[in-house]
Amino acid sequence: MDIHVGDVLELKKEHPCGSRRWAVLRVGMDFRLRCQGCGHELMLPRSKAEKSVKKIHRAGEELS
Repeated sequence: MDIHVGDVLELKKEHPCGSRRWAVLRVGMDFRLRCQGCGHELMLPRSKAEKSVKKIHRAGEELS
C-alpha cells in the first residue's frame, strides 16, 4: 500500500471521539497517526494499519 506522510487515512472503525480520519505523521515499520477529531496520537504496526484503511485522502487533495 502506498501511504505517505501528510496523507489522511479513513479507517473502518471510529475513534471514541467519533472521527474516522487520521493524519499520517510517520511511516516505516510502524505508522504514527493523529486523530483529526481530538488530536490523539498513536503508533500502529504497518500490517494492522493497512488492514484497517478504508480510503486514502492524498496530501494536497480537498477533503469532502
